Amino acid sequence: MSSTEHKALILPAKGSPLELITRPTPTPGPGELLIEVKAIAFNPVDYYQRDFGFPAVNYPAVIGSDIAGTVISVGSSVPSDAPKPGSRVAAFAITFFKQGDPDYGAFQQRVIVPAANVVELPQKISFTEASLLPMSVETAWAGLNTLGVARDTAFTTKDKKGLLVWGASSSIGSAAVQIGRVLGFSVYATASTKHHAYLKSLGASRTFDYKNEDVVKEIVAAAKEDGITIQQCFHATGDLKSSSEAVKGCKGEGVGKVGTAVPPNADSPKVEDVEVTFVMMPEDEKDRLEFTHFIFGVWLKEKLATGEFVPSPHIQVVEGGLEGVSKGIDILKAGVSATKIVVEL
Repeated sequence: MSSTEHKALILPAKGSPLELITRPTPTPGPGELLIEVKAIAFNPVDYYQRDFGFPAVNYPAVIGSDIAGTVISVGSSVPSDAPKPGSRVAAFAITFFKQGDPDYGAFQQRVIVPAANVVELPQKISFTEASLLPMSVETAWAGLNTLGVARDTAFTTKDKKGLLVWGASSSIGSAAVQIGRVLGFSVYATASTKHHAYLKSLGASRTFDYKNEDVVKEIVAAAKEDGITIQQCFHATGDLKSSSEAVKGCKGEGVGKVGTAVPPNADSPKVEDVEVTFVMMPEDEKDRLEFTHFIFGVWLKEKLATGEFVPSPHIQVVEGGLEGVSKGIDILKAGVSATKIVVEL
């Protein structure tokens, strides 16, 4: 492979098939790294962008967010603690914020990412495993930030603080379970019963079947039995009314909060004394870079090294490298459970 060009999948227009092309390899700018991609994981936003142009995408585009690979080169003004050339990393590609700018999308052999969006990997974690991390960890942390959870939170069992994670078997839900556990919360998680043992292995204190019509009553009764209050819920997916009602029943005094990764709308259910807020990263670019550096360069780097955080959920590898990307997206779109779809390059 030439050092000046590489293979990439472009999206020529909204709803069109992805096309494999050769494009020039870009040079990283100030504060940026160039990554040679070894694995790509898929997220729902990928098929939204491919099929519906969400969010606004300029064409031709390269989309995709979750990658793992090796640092090839670094731009100027890169922080001293940023990974160096040759480092094994996972990274959050920022095509979402760049409206599909081809230099910043994940679906290619080489991609530019901000140094703040990169976490260096311990040798025990493979590229395939690492590709699961970026969006799930960033979204989960953004949710906790939206809920007002401080970065240095360190509860003990004596504090009797609970966190509800609704839709916990998803990639961002399972990340929220682990982060909540590390911060000292008693984590209550909802998912299909077949995933309960797995979620407990990640640190969930209690698990509940969201399909059970009495699930809200069960959660409230369990919180009372455990003597904890649950004022906050990270809502990854599922019934927003049920998660809100569960918080209402467990919150004690004050207003409960639900941070939802699913955008609410005018028809979304409203529950008295419970605020529902869409999970968002800081809008200001400087603030966003500072927050992502904390997530990847500080918190996740440390927790991966200690083993306190592990890539989750389960992995399904689709063969074919870049040529398998469209198939992988279609599998995700058709529906998966507690599984992340990955291609290896």
